[in-house]
Amino acid sequence: MKFICGKNLKIVDKKSVFIDKTVKIGDNVVIYENNRIEGTTEIGDNSVIMPNCYIKNCKIGKGTVFNYSQAEDAEVGDNVSVGPFARLRPKAQVKNNAKIGNFVEIKNAVIGDGTKVSHLAYVGDAAVGKNCNIGCGAIFVNYNGKAKNRTTVGDNCFIGSNCNIIAPVNIASDSYICAGTTITDDVKTDDFVIGRVRQQTKENRAHEYLKGKE
Repeated sequence: MKFICGKNLKIVDKKSVFIDKTVKIGDNVVIYENNRIEGTTEIGDNSVIMPNCYIKNCKIGKGTVFNYSQAEDAEVGDNVSVGPFARLRPKAQVKNNAKIGNFVEIKNAVIGDGTKVSHLAYVGDAAVGKNCNIGCGAIFVNYNGKAKNRTTVGDNCFIGSNCNIIAPVNIASDSYICAGTTITDDVKTDDFVIGRVRQQTKENRAHEYLKGKE
């Protein structure tokens, strides 16, 4: 391995790690076992690459942690947490202090400073602002069967669990999208949006549908 590296690089198991000769690694970086790092990747100072990552042609900032994840042609800022089981596809940009959690996929999208996409979400063809929360199961619906469309989300937004954001649409800063809502129209600043069917309860009916009960 003849890549460029700074001081105090620690590779836990050199036999299980592949690093291209074109890779650049900063100071005090730790790389655990079972990792493959290729192409023009740059890894900043004090970052940690946990086991089982594949990273190609990426720029990774300082103090960032990758855990059991894949990234290709992506850019990641400082003090970012990625994974486990996350995927950063081409043109993903994750800004400083953001979090990309488990089973999250980012494609051709910007994730702003301090924004959290913690689990089970897809953000594609979008620009998400600073300090937003994207809930579990949120989907940015970017493809209508014929064309890809973009979504814009401002700063300080809350998008609840299991929301569908159907592009093209703009969600302004400081707005709140309730869990289970499907967004098809633009949302203005300070809007509180809820769009789901109200719960209906039929008393004393469950036994009709439960196996073995009459």
